Amino acid sequence: MNTNHMSALRMKHAELEEKLEREENRPFPDSNLIHNLKKQKLYLKDALMQEAHPA
Repeated sequence: MNTNHMSALRMKHAELEEKLEREENRPFPDSNLIHNLKKQKLYLKDALMQEAHPA
């Protein structure tokens, strides 16, 4: 398990979470952007799970 890679994935996931929160709290949030950010977060979450538990 590469801890540097996992740390980078966690940092990216946190950045996406911050962007998502900012967008959701704007007066007129962009639903397409929110959808894309959520998809990216899910992709990173899956990558983190695979790194933590390789097959």
